[in-house]
Amino acid sequence: MIWKYIALILISAAALLLPSCGHEQQLTLIQIQPSTETFGASNIPVIANAGSNVQLKALGTYIHPPVTKDITNSVVWSSNTPGMVMVNTTGLITATGQACGGTLISATVTTNHSIGNIGSTGAIVTGFMTANVVCFTSSGSGGPVLTVNFPGPGSGTITSSPSGLSCASTCGATFPSGTTVTLTAAPTGSSTFGSWANCDSVSGLVCTVTNLTTSRGVTVTFN
Repeated sequence: MIWKYIALILISAAALLLPSCGHEQQLTLIQIQPSTETFGASNIPVIANAGSNVQLKALGTYIHPPVTKDITNSVVWSSNTPGMVMVNTTGLITATGQACGGTLISATVTTNHSIGNIGSTGAIVTGFMTANVVCFTSSGSGGPVLTVNFPGPGSGTITSSPSGLSCASTCGATFPSGTTVTLTAAPTGSSTFGSWANCDSVSGLVCTVTNLTTSRGVTVTFN
């Protein structure tokens, strides 16, 4: 009988030393805090948001055993519109001041093994948050608003003289009545400049709006 008890003790001890059917701690979910962040306001020019930043945190949910912990420095951060909102390797997001709209920020862990180096499925886990930059529509000064639209398939930026407009997607700015505004286009990446529309005069990449007394919109196309 004593050998039976000894055998049970040895079996129990061996079981403690073996992995529990491959169920080591595994990441199942990533949540980013905050889940949304907004930069700017409708009465603030987009370029004024340049450099505004917020630190994100990535929380990982694990099983075997269940636990949630900070994995901010263990994920790969990415922005789907870095020209609008950038993110660095530590999860700090920064508005560029070049465009307005919404940006999707992701935090990803890619691994073919659990923490215990045991093969696992579901090896790619990603969490998302949304960073918004509010488009400028009016300064509240009562002056006319000049709006620039970007309908083309390509990408590029525009800047204005006098200053007030600097963006890569639809934006607007208020100027004193009677101001003559020149807009300069600059294609980005592999895109090329297409055309200006609704300007008073055009010279290459430059659109001129003369004597702005009422709100109006112009269009720039990048191919």
